[in-house]
Amino acid sequence: MRALNTIPLVPARVDHLLIAEMVTRGARVLDIGCGDGELLSLLEVNRDVDGRGIELSQSNVNLCVARGLSVIQGDADRDLVHFPDKSFDYAILSQTLQATRHPRHVLEQLLRIGRHAIVSFPNFGHWRIRLQFLMHGRMPVTPNLPESWHETQNIHYCTIKDFLALSEAVDAKVERTVALNAYGKRMGLNLPLAWHNLIGEQAVFLLTRNGTE
Repeated sequence: MRALNTIPLVPARVDHLLIAEMVTRGARVLDIGCGDGELLSLLEVNRDVDGRGIELSQSNVNLCVARGLSVIQGDADRDLVHFPDKSFDYAILSQTLQATRHPRHVLEQLLRIGRHAIVSFPNFGHWRIRLQFLMHGRMPVTPNLPESWHETQNIHYCTIKDFLALSEAVDAKVERTVALNAYGKRMGLNLPLAWHNLIGEQAVFLLTRNGTE
């Protein structure tokens, strides 16, 4: 296991822990939009992965490098095309899809670059968001979407149903999906999709391209 610079990290987010469960030990991983390196550090320490990252913010890239992580500056919308096909076991996009300009293109690139793609995102179909629209007629502010509409970097909100439709459109196979409620607890696998879409605040999807082993 590779030693990392011991800069303190905040406790791991629940969706990060779920992603780590989905990643095979020792896998080759690309974390796209890796932020300050929290998830990549978790994967390297707990799953012994060969991790790489790409991040738009240069200040975040600097933080990652200070932690001993292999991260470059880049834009998910433009720069993923430069990675070879199947060059990673997992291509991960954590809480970033909604901030991309071209979500379909980015998802297609994840499925091309990785043998598996893992995507997590806030669910815009959650009941609290629907209620804010109904009661106030304004863009919602929630713990998972804390910025006002004019301050947020998110430009393409989606629901769990929307993402499933997008996955089908790009010919992706859903290997696993987990929805988290407002308390960060996993929702029952046997609940109907409509309940996941109504009660789930976040979702994590494990995808492969249809027809691949």
